[in-house]
Amino acid sequence: MPLYEYELEEGDCQVCGGKFTLNRPLSARPLKHCPLCKRKVKKLISPFFSPVKLKPLSISDAKKAGFSVLKRTGKGEYERQ
Repeated sequence: MPLYEYELEEGDCQVCGGKFTLNRPLSARPLKHCPLCKRKVKKLISPFFSPVKLKPLSISDAKKAGFSVLKRTGKGEYERQ
């Protein structure tokens, strides 16, 4: 289930803190009111994690990381480097 972040449209609340996160199924209807304080809420656009690729891997980096590096010698044929 995806996580959705919500924020009160106006003001602040001591009950919900004004901002909260909920696990909701994709099939659920859009949330219009806070389940705790019943005030109107708006859905926030949440950041997501995306791994950052700093530099392309070289053959020596791949070997150091424990990968087997293969070189294509023909159609469907490979040999280790």
